[in-house]
Amino acid sequence: MLTNWFDRKVLVLGFSKSGIAAAKYLNRHGADVYITEYREQKPEDLENLNELAQLGIKVEFGGHSDEFINDSYLAVTSPGIPPHSEIMQKLNSLKIKVISEVELAASQTGKPFIAITGTNGKTTTTALTAHILSSEYKAEPCGNYGKPPCDLIDDDSIDYFVCECSSFQLEYSNSFQPQISLWTNFTPDHIDWHKGLENYFNAKAKIFKYPQAPAFSVLNAKDPKLLEFAKVADGEIFMFGDEVGENCCYVKNDAIFYKRNGKEEHIIDLKDTPLIGEHNYQNVECSVICAKLEGISNEHIKEAIMSFKVPEHRLEKVAEKDGIVFYNDSKATNPEASLVAINSFNNENVILIAGGRDKNTDLKEFCDAVNKHISTVVLIGEATQRFEENLRSNGFDNIVKENSMQDAIDKSISLNPDVVLLSPACASFDMFSGYEERGKVFKEYVLSKI
Repeated sequence: MLTNWFDRKVLVLGFSKSGIAAAKYLNRHGADVYITEYREQKPEDLENLNELAQLGIKVEFGGHSDEFINDSYLAVTSPGIPPHSEIMQKLNSLKIKVISEVELAASQTGKPFIAITGTNGKTTTTALTAHILSSEYKAEPCGNYGKPPCDLIDDDSIDYFVCECSSFQLEYSNSFQPQISLWTNFTPDHIDWHKGLENYFNAKAKIFKYPQAPAFSVLNAKDPKLLEFAKVADGEIFMFGDEVGENCCYVKNDAIFYKRNGKEEHIIDLKDTPLIGEHNYQNVECSVICAKLEGISNEHIKEAIMSFKVPEHRLEKVAEKDGIVFYNDSKATNPEASLVAINSFNNENVILIAGGRDKNTDLKEFCDAVNKHISTVVLIGEATQRFEENLRSNGFDNIVKENSMQDAIDKSISLNPDVVLLSPACASFDMFSGYEERGKVFKEYVLSKI
């Protein structure tokens, strides 16, 4: 429901992309906006600061002052600020309601949201779903991928918001009610932030249950926890990954099929999809379900899938040279994400470049997948020793250690494999500013060798 923001004081937590988007939206609609940021100001903040100052939006760095906090009608938080933080405790004591930027946006428009969450696969599914819907409607990817939705909601021409939602955003979204809620998979992540695995699960589960129940819940039949959760989720239930129930999408006879109320339809042959691997086929299945529910024709769905470009750093084919294919999967910042990339290759000579800043998660499944699918592992970064120890203790000894990404690529090429796969299973901050820079360095060096 639209809110009259005129002269209401609203606090925005965090000088982030989504925080700035929320601040600008609220300012346009008459609110008195204050942005408070715990970190110190950086030189790269200046351009945004000048723009915000011209709009009359107040900004502080280096802490959260009483002047900014007191008398706030509402607080809109950037993702990443945990519930147990000092600022959240203070706002709670002052009975100032805190919501996410996603919830703010959804509350201000009557247009439907398709919310896509999960530990892995969110971005590809978000991008593909928006791409398919755009064959017949105006659909915008937003949230963690694309623009913050608050940057888009004043555009009356948009038909659908396809929103990638992190657990951080959903933690603070207590009235956000998507038309379709989709859960790609569930594996341990962000445990410290949520103070426990069940809290992490429950943050995501909210948008599948009353009072935030969607019209449609789309869940992974291959994920035991989500298969069980489907029994208690609200809305019309659709499963993907396996032929389960009357409403589902699945692979059969090397093709993707869709079924609603038991009626089966052929959508696309696997050979015609630009995405590879079971996890990517599941991403396609998710998007097919969303498209079918919104009335997109099978012909347009197939055409859109075939024309789709894989998002950068997500099992992205970079180049092919002298029979070697190079894939950039830098977004794989945990072992579970790397698993899906590793398991995408069968009966090929694959060299895996892995390592970085260790998240200290269990490596047993990772090592099992390496034993099954990888010929050589090239390790870089801070995690080298623990990864080497775990691989060797699990019977894998074909390990090379290098000091840089460039050296790792050179070594991989010298071994003349079929595939060189960068899928680090680690964060990037020991050597790079983020997974984007890590992937960019990989791509640029590979292309320089061609």
